Amino acid sequence: MKISKPTRTFVDEDLIIDSWESVAPYFDDLLNRKLDSQEAFNQWLKDQSELEAILEEDQAWRYIKMTIDTRDEELSKSFTFFVSEIQPKIAPLQDQLNRKLNESSYTAELENDPAYTILFRSIRKSLELYREENVAIAAEVAEESQKFGAISGAQSIEHEGKTLTMQKAASLLKEPDEELRKEIFNKISDRRRQDVNALNELFDSLLKKRHQIAENAGFKNFRDYKMEAMGRFDYTVSDCYDFHASVKELIVPISKKMQQERLVKLGKEKFMPWDLSVDPEGKAPLKPFETGKDLLNGTVDMFSKIDPYFGDCLSTMNEMKHLDLESKEGKSPGGYNYPLYEIGVPFIFMNAVGAHQDVVTMVHEGGHAVHSFLSRELELTGFKSTPSEVAELASMSMELLSMEEWGRFYKDSTELKRAKKEQLESILKILPWIAQVDEFQHWLYENYDHSQEERTNKWISLCEEYGTGLTDWTGFEDVLESSWQRQLHIFEVPFYYIEYGIAQLGALGVWKNSLDNKILAINQYKNALKLAYTRSIPEIYETAGIEFNFTTEHIKKLADFVELQLKEM
Repeated sequence: MKISKPTRTFVDEDLIIDSWESVAPYFDDLLNRKLDSQEAFNQWLKDQSELEAILEEDQAWRYIKMTIDTRDEELSKSFTFFVSEIQPKIAPLQDQLNRKLNESSYTAELENDPAYTILFRSIRKSLELYREENVAIAAEVAEESQKFGAISGAQSIEHEGKTLTMQKAASLLKEPDEELRKEIFNKISDRRRQDVNALNELFDSLLKKRHQIAENAGFKNFRDYKMEAMGRFDYTVSDCYDFHASVKELIVPISKKMQQERLVKLGKEKFMPWDLSVDPEGKAPLKPFETGKDLLNGTVDMFSKIDPYFGDCLSTMNEMKHLDLESKEGKSPGGYNYPLYEIGVPFIFMNAVGAHQDVVTMVHEGGHAVHSFLSRELELTGFKSTPSEVAELASMSMELLSMEEWGRFYKDSTELKRAKKEQLESILKILPWIAQVDEFQHWLYENYDHSQEERTNKWISLCEEYGTGLTDWTGFEDVLESSWQRQLHIFEVPFYYIEYGIAQLGALGVWKNSLDNKILAINQYKNALKLAYTRSIPEIYETAGIEFNFTTEHIKKLADFVELQLKEM
């Protein structure tokens, strides 16, 4: 598909954001403009939306380039400039614009449209939470949190004369040779030990600043503040606790049963830490592709078979060079799909090393990308700012919907079956981890004055509650104690994690529907994604043909469904 940036009607086409002075006149215009008719008000909203899209995209490119090469100081400075010099000046002016909107009588007519009701609800919540004294602190947090990526991106090990990224090294933990796995595990652990103190100190600093933000806004703790700031209008802290309890009651026992079966096949009484990723029957790790190009071409083929539009989305991104897929030194860990609101074509970043998990990551981020494409024609940028419970529904559903086409990477039927089995088992393993990380974050911010020792003790107690008790960590207790530091969300995007669990339940529903009627399920999925955030989360889930529900009863129904699918394999 041919895509170009829309013609700007408010902001100069050749705007270069190299100082606050380059941006300020647009805010002055919006703040001083007279809104004396419905037409004038509507145009004001559109102009503000255009400016917002341009600013967000400018920041996005700075972040993308910085994470691709964390060693380039100029790229880091470029991002830091935006979050320290531009963002703090935007925040108070955005608050003034929100107040101007809220005080206008012309909002009434637009609120007949559910999309505007949702948008104005979020704006009014921002007004409630805004405190001028938090602007500088938020800038410090944004700048400081990027240190996690720099620390993690610098981690690597030496093996057989080669420097391996942590992602590449971790892929060797799937190798059948136990001596190799043990050697690699020790090297990874030794390297991570070097940064434990630095990451603890970084989190202590972030914790203190985040608590101050919450106190300034009138909250007891950052958790309560963040629930409001993230716009969680459709569920509560109590619902989060119910999710934690349901996972412990229903999913952890299933996970333990699966692990016990793996232990029997492995011929051990307990796992060693380097056994957790290996195939218990001694099979070599799945290697579905060699290069990033192979991964991309295979994914485009798969997506095109699911729905031709999906394949077109990825092909367009490739043509526009909106992909950086392979792991390399200096690259920040993890993967993401970054929406670019002006052009409407997102960017996928990941660290592929030829492993099966890379295929899963690619289709996951590809689901996010399709979401961006399907919602790009919505009139206002605010309509596209999708809550993560919906964003992750798009990505996690694509993981499961794509399984039918994984034969593109696995020509051998035995390997294909194995890959699918790994995917379903990974869901039952990841749900406890999601719940554990979320419960940990609740504790961190409710007990914001905790010590590092207390933090470690809490994490270990949660490992016992959510773990299977089948791994022998003797001699590696410190590795387990600091294992929370590998979760970038805790450092960079606090509380953005339970959404994966909620969306995983929704994705299982989408997949279940597709087994009954694939065409209907795909159409419902697409119609839901087109809504972006123009309806409430429960309404979007309903459009997708599923329930927004994470009660014990609902989780049990879905867990039973997954167990049945595994038995049939």
